[in-house]
Amino acid sequence: MRPIYSALGFLAVGLGIIGAFLPIMPTVPFLLLAVYFFARSNPEWEQKILDHPTWGPQVLDWRERRAISRRAKTMAIGAMATGAVVTYFTLGHPWYWISVAILVIAGSWIATRNE
Repeated sequence: MRPIYSALGFLAVGLGIIGAFLPIMPTVPFLLLAVYFFARSNPEWEQKILDHPTWGPQVLDWRERRAISRRAKTMAIGAMATGAVVTYFTLGHPWYWISVAILVIAGSWIATRNE
């Protein structure tokens, strides 16, 4: 099972890296998955993520307190709103309603988490 967990951890890190550059894709949720998988396969990689100066504190906040910083909330909801606007101008009706639904549902959930 360790090789499978390790492969899934690297896949999650890859998706997290993509999410760091694309406004419509999250980063920290994928890093949380990576930490979960690396905890079961390669504790050194788990620690590398936890020690990362940018992403480590956010992962630890969620892991320890189920908290999302105000800045991260603002960035996440702003990125989803940007995605909804881009969807409106590129795909139009009825597709932008999917982006609006994601913004309302996920944005509400994010906004109500501890800080």
